[in-house]
Amino acid sequence: MPHHSETKHLPYQAVQMYGLVADVARYPEFLPWTAAARIRSRSPIAGGGEVMEADLVISFKVFRERFGSRVTLLPGENKILTEYIDGPFKHLKSVWTFQQTPNGCDISFEVDFEFRNPILAGLIGLVFNEAMTRVVRAFEARAAKLYAPTNP
Repeated sequence: MPHHSETKHLPYQAVQMYGLVADVARYPEFLPWTAAARIRSRSPIAGGGEVMEADLVISFKVFRERFGSRVTLLPGENKILTEYIDGPFKHLKSVWTFQQTPNGCDISFEVDFEFRNPILAGLIGLVFNEAMTRVVRAFEARAAKLYAPTNP
C-alpha cells in the first residue's frame, strides 16, 4: 500500500493553512488531477469540529474516477482527518496537522491508500511520491497566492 509522509515549515499562520486544507470545495482550483469537488453533507461534532462528506473527481491520464471521503475537521487539535467512503480505492486515509511556530507553522501530511484497479495502482505506484510532493507543493503555492504580503 503506498504511503507518504512529510513535514514542512511555512511562513503562514497555522489557522490559515488549516483553513486552506479544510476548504475541500476549492480543491479543483489548484490541486493537480482534481477535476471536481462536491460537498455531500456537513455535520457539527463535539468540541467545535465538523464532519464533512465530500466527493472528488480525480483525472489522471485516461482515468477519471470519483471517490467519496469523510473529512473530520478538528480545529481545536489543528488536525484534519480523511477516511475513504466509496469509489476506486480499497483503502484511503490521510492526516494533516498544523503546529504554530514563532515564524510560521509546521505542517505534517501523511497519506496511505490502495486502488482497486491494478492498472491505475501500477500507474500511480510509478509516480506516487512525486505525485504526493506535487500535491503538497500545490497547497504551498495556493497559500503563497492567498496569504503572502503584497508589496506597496
